[in-house]
Amino acid sequence: MSAERRIRILIAKVGSDIHEWGPFMLMSAFRDAGMEAIYTGRYQSPEGVAAAAVAEAVDILALSDHTGSMPIIAAAIQKALKDKGADDIRVIAGGLISPRDKETLEKMGVRGNYSAGTPVEEVVEFVKDLMK
Repeated sequence: MSAERRIRILIAKVGSDIHEWGPFMLMSAFRDAGMEAIYTGRYQSPEGVAAAAVAEAVDILALSDHTGSMPIIAAAIQKALKDKGADDIRVIAGGLISPRDKETLEKMGVRGNYSAGTPVEEVVEFVKDLMK
């Protein structure tokens, strides 16, 4: 076993989105890649997600949303992280993200911004590169 610290990633769903297939697939892929992956479950608040990210001492917070609300969710998450003094946690996103929203999210500092159907291997490699 490597003495290297494993990447810790929290997968979160904020609000009323019920789609969980993507987060479950990612959780499995991250774990298969040797990362520690934690899933918040559905119906979380931004404050609850930020608290979980701090409590779990994660490196990356992966947001998932299929309602088309990612810029709103990401802004609320970033505020909640900042309020907890944890705005150094990297935020990535995936789900129903339009090209316009992707541009907005990139300007906000949210990385990745993968659309539904992106191969999980691509996301895993992105996370590894992000942590280099």
